[in-house]
Amino acid sequence: MNPIRVLVVDDSVVVRKIVTDVLSTDPAIEVVGTAVNGRIAVGKLEQLKPDLVTMDIEMPEMNGIEAVRAIRAGSGGHGRSRVPIIMFSTLTERGASATLDALSAGANDYVTKPANVGSVAASMESVRQQLIPKIKALTGRPVTAGPARTPAPAPVRPPAPRTGPVKQPAVLVIGSSTGGPEALAKVLPALPASLPVPVLLVQHMPPVFTRQFAQRLDRLCPLTVVEAVDGTPLAPGTVHLAPGDHHLTIRRSGRGLFTALDQSPPENFCRPAVDPLFRSAVEAFDGAVLGVVLTGMGSDGRIGAGRIRETGGAVVVQDQATSVVWGMPGAIATAGFADEVLPLDRVAEVITRRLAGPRAGTAGPTTAPAAVGGRR
Repeated sequence: MNPIRVLVVDDSVVVRKIVTDVLSTDPAIEVVGTAVNGRIAVGKLEQLKPDLVTMDIEMPEMNGIEAVRAIRAGSGGHGRSRVPIIMFSTLTERGASATLDALSAGANDYVTKPANVGSVAASMESVRQQLIPKIKALTGRPVTAGPARTPAPAPVRPPAPRTGPVKQPAVLVIGSSTGGPEALAKVLPALPASLPVPVLLVQHMPPVFTRQFAQRLDRLCPLTVVEAVDGTPLAPGTVHLAPGDHHLTIRRSGRGLFTALDQSPPENFCRPAVDPLFRSAVEAFDGAVLGVVLTGMGSDGRIGAGRIRETGGAVVVQDQATSVVWGMPGAIATAGFADEVLPLDRVAEVITRRLAGPRAGTAGPTTAPAAVGGRR
């Protein structure tokens, strides 16, 4: 298999060297070129034909967001408008805002630049752990370790037969990772403000980013979207987004059901992770749960989805054709835990239908054909 050809774009000679040196240690990756700003990067695309681009955000002449827009628009006649792009971001308010802008412009994912790590060796290890699995996942190569570990390819299995009826959902729980911000920005605004259940959401994201992302979704949505705070009563019409570095679960007390945050160990290499949320929803709502898993690397959510189905809930996942990475939804579909496998532009409609009750139809598993993709 040919190595993955990567173009490294950053105006810092130190960062270019760190990224190039890290990537060069992996035999599956070849750095085919570097660029000091977005304009030079766009000009090099056709010449170098990279399989993936790493892109800094703040650069002279043309910054990373402008470069992403130019690439996605196909400007320059390079014909490589769909090349995967991973942004290099700082873990700051400004960096988070710019990264979310870049994802909206068409970047596929991001990594955070090492901060306060103290040595070049520690910086390189931070970049290695974050960047290499994402490069492999976005270019369809197997990932054998870490949060992006992908299960062996397997066909979508029809869901296991149910021993009892599907329970009417009393809560909606959603999980997503790579590609999730843009997927959620399509699904959540299409849900009505009158949604009859509370919503809890895990998107793999660091602190600072989750607060900004919640604010952006809130501006887009009829529903209220907040970064989750410990001890908030659950009510219909509000979406609680897990804050970075905290698991989000549901706690029952004599006074009702509340959000709960904790920093127990990562699961599936992630905190927040989808599985703890799904498990707690099953327990708090006695299986009356609708679970939705959108695009993302790895297999977080697979075990929790199995638990939702076996206790009478339902699970809907995004299909491969419309996912940036079909890791998380694919792990559920190939395990036989998905009631429906759908293109992104049908997910909101199916959520609304399933939450509306039996008269709207909650029958039978369906698998949408892969060709029925599309964007809203």
